[in-house]
Amino acid sequence: MRNLHGSKRESCYIPSVREILRKHPRFFLAVTVAAIALRILFVLRFPAITSDSFVYGDIAKNWLQHGIYGLGGGTEITPTSLRLPGYPAFLAAVFAIFGMEHYRAAMVLQIFVDLGTCFLIADLTRRVISNQAAKIAFLLAALCPFLANYAAAALSETWEIFFTVLAMDLVVVGVARWESSTLGPWLGCGLAIGAAILLRPDGGLLLIAIETYLAIFLFRKIPASEPRTQLIKAGFIVGVVSLACLLPWSVRNLRTLHQFQPLAPRYGNEEHAFVPMGFIRWVKTWIVDYTSVEEVYWAVPGNPIDVSVLPTRAFDTSQQQEQTEELLDDYNHVLRVTPALDVQFADLAAERIRHAPLRYYLFLPSLRIADMWLRPRTEILPCNTRWWEFDEEPQWLVLSVAVGVINLVYIGAALLGMLQGNFRLGFGALLVFVILRSAFLGNLENPEPRYTLECYPVVILLAATAFASKRSALDPNPRS
Repeated sequence: MRNLHGSKRESCYIPSVREILRKHPRFFLAVTVAAIALRILFVLRFPAITSDSFVYGDIAKNWLQHGIYGLGGGTEITPTSLRLPGYPAFLAAVFAIFGMEHYRAAMVLQIFVDLGTCFLIADLTRRVISNQAAKIAFLLAALCPFLANYAAAALSETWEIFFTVLAMDLVVVGVARWESSTLGPWLGCGLAIGAAILLRPDGGLLLIAIETYLAIFLFRKIPASEPRTQLIKAGFIVGVVSLACLLPWSVRNLRTLHQFQPLAPRYGNEEHAFVPMGFIRWVKTWIVDYTSVEEVYWAVPGNPIDVSVLPTRAFDTSQQQEQTEELLDDYNHVLRVTPALDVQFADLAAERIRHAPLRYYLFLPSLRIADMWLRPRTEILPCNTRWWEFDEEPQWLVLSVAVGVINLVYIGAALLGMLQGNFRLGFGALLVFVILRSAFLGNLENPEPRYTLECYPVVILLAATAFASKRSALDPNPRS
């Protein structure tokens, strides 16, 4: 077996997850109970049904009641490709069994999906690091408030994270057995990626990351004297199977909507709807944090924008500030970005990009990545997004600070684990995924912390590495 850098290492016995469970039944039972209790607390105290939830729910109801995958508008139901079918299919199944709009039943089921994610993270950790680290990873995942929070939300994140971890785990299994003729893990990996893509279009990043890792592994880690046929087959199977999962959806869009749409529209717009690209480009010339997403980006259309909420980096000169105020004043009169107004926003954006190209293409994306990773993850909790102003009710302020500190502890431990870890084959795929996804997210105009949640299983794995290393240092003969 080879490590991440391709050097030979002494083979070691990796116990099965069942063996670890049998060896430590009380630990896993206690942590499982705690995990369920934490998620139930979020479902009862902080259930999140957002505008996106109602879009998913409307599609699910129309699909069930009328056989039309579409959105209701008065007496008419319009077929749509606005959302991929994965989460509406889940809600449709829940509504069929528990009753229409029974979102709480969906959340309760997501508790057990998220619990499955915790076990998958533990299994991934034991394969990449050790069985001792696997126990710690299970504990960190089970008590992670961010995973628990989204289990209590009628959104696709819980399922997306589950299939992401499943695909990662199967990649590690497949790479460890790359010389054998076993192709089952690669078939399962392709299906898991396909499911992730059918939930969210950015699930495609998982496919790109895994194929990139397999290409690196093929050409840099395997000597020319060793056969590479099996690994080439593996990459082919993963790609074909995952993309084949999109075939029914693509055919449906072609037949029903007369358009080739294998994913979902980039800006969540209906076909032929006007997308204010000039406004979006202008937003990207200054936006960094999630607060601006709520106060400016999501406000359009339909809500006025207060120019005072714009940060100072939104203006380069006093003349540009006056121009921006005039544009926002014009918008506030009609509460929508008209095509003519959009052209003016585009001109303003072009001027700002010419003035500071590095800011637009490098510095701002880097700051957006940092904000998505480091800010308190309270976006679906009843906390003020402007937490640093310390002017909200004490309990929500304490919650914001506590959640922020917990996030920093997880990420700090992960960075420490990255430096200390001795990783087995397959870890490179996880690392490529985190880097690729972070780079992609930096180029979005709406930096939302939830977009980094798919990377959090890797954070937990690395944090477990750090804690396991510390425990080993304290105890020279740790028990597995």
